Amino acid sequence: MTEPAKLSVALHNETATAQLMADLALLVGPGDVITLTGDLGAGKTAAARSLIRYLAGDEELEVPSPTFTLVQGYELPPFPVLHADLYRVEDESELEEIGLSPLPDATLVLIEWPERAPSAMPQDRIDIALTHRPALGSNARAADITGYGKSAAVVARLKVLREFLDASGYMDATRRRMAGDASTRSYARLLRDDGVVILMNFPQRPDGAALYNGKSYSAAVHLAENVKPFVAIDEGLRAQGLSAPAIHHFDLDHGFLISEDFGSEGVIEGDPPRPIVERYEAAIDVLAALHGKTLPETLPLDGQTYAIPVFDIEAMLIEIGLMPEWYLPDRNAPLADEKRAEFFAMWRELLKKPLTAPKTWIIRDYHSPNLIWLGNRTGIERVGVIDFQDAVLGPQSYDVVSLLQDARIDVPENIELTLLSRYIKARRAADAGFDAAGFAELYAIMSAQRNTRLLGTFARLNRRDGKPHYLRHQPRIWTYLQRSLAHPALGSLRDWYLANVPPPQG
Repeated sequence: MTEPAKLSVALHNETATAQLMADLALLVGPGDVITLTGDLGAGKTAAARSLIRYLAGDEELEVPSPTFTLVQGYELPPFPVLHADLYRVEDESELEEIGLSPLPDATLVLIEWPERAPSAMPQDRIDIALTHRPALGSNARAADITGYGKSAAVVARLKVLREFLDASGYMDATRRRMAGDASTRSYARLLRDDGVVILMNFPQRPDGAALYNGKSYSAAVHLAENVKPFVAIDEGLRAQGLSAPAIHHFDLDHGFLISEDFGSEGVIEGDPPRPIVERYEAAIDVLAALHGKTLPETLPLDGQTYAIPVFDIEAMLIEIGLMPEWYLPDRNAPLADEKRAEFFAMWRELLKKPLTAPKTWIIRDYHSPNLIWLGNRTGIERVGVIDFQDAVLGPQSYDVVSLLQDARIDVPENIELTLLSRYIKARRAADAGFDAAGFAELYAIMSAQRNTRLLGTFARLNRRDGKPHYLRHQPRIWTYLQRSLAHPALGSLRDWYLANVPPPQG
């Protein structure tokens, strides 16, 4: 049985309460339960209100005490939140009537006066006991935080986070929530009088089931399992003259870092969003410049070294295997064993060329959500790169595909071809021996590989992770896939897909 984890915090005023609850909000998620105990007026509702407003990204959000409604629900950007007050509950059987028995799934639950229904409280929870501390000031409180069961790890992490913020000089900064991504990472902006920085929470990735040659999916395809690759690659990109954020403070063991804030000006515009051509030209120039260099395969990391993983045949095959594993069953077209063997045999043959092609750093998700426009800089430094911890060594065409066949926005085919020509022209200008036709073939192969994987990834995010909004990208992925399958080198694969892979719905 897990020992409870404890943390005591002196809260001199409401600002300190808001900071504590923002720090906790960075570490919790749907399915977590936070109980708030203390006398009348101890500050339970104020604490809950701070957490809800932080997650909403709205300091003015109306968050009434649920004393009379008993339960108040909020559909917030990251996940739903339920705020309950059990003060007027006479019997635990009433919890079923108000939707608290059983506790709702995929929701963060905040419960005031949990002692009114003690046996209904889950074993895995965080309890915040608030008490008046007049000796510290008229509005001062003490918060004694205890993590029980699985939530003990959250409270232990909260303690480390607070120590990191204190040591870095940011304990008194104002916190502002930032949108996360599809990973376990979370982010906040820290505001001080001298500027704004970004706090990254990068917990150790939990080991998934060993379904792929004895490894979890993330290990098999070389996804970063902690913050160390981010720090190493960040410094490596900056050494090559690219704009990756300067890292001011880091804790490699626990996965916290504070970095430069590039702002939020992107490389797309409009509704529906479309590429800003000048900015995409700069982004393609970044890749042409990077791919023209001989890059190191190991990088310094805090007195040690970090070896960039190789994007090998097994990783590529496991990625594309997500399509028959997740997408085809969703389309009522599961593969028989014979067809499955054909699929992997064709891909193993097709991937021989990219695997023997010159290797470079593949940033991996080099596309619009991860590119920030830095208009006050010049040349390729105008493109800020913010997501690169999963970088691997592999074919130069991969990131060109990521950019020009953006999974999240439509890149018209004429813009894709114009920018592909720009990349090839830049490479040939730097190296007269650059093989344009060979690169175009590698581009088609890696496009088919990436888009096959994405069909499966988005199906998995929907079915396994409860994130249906990713399905809206599948028709776009399908369009890109058809473009790459039109290349003569992919004729056999095109015929196989035509016979065995139905298009997505919608």
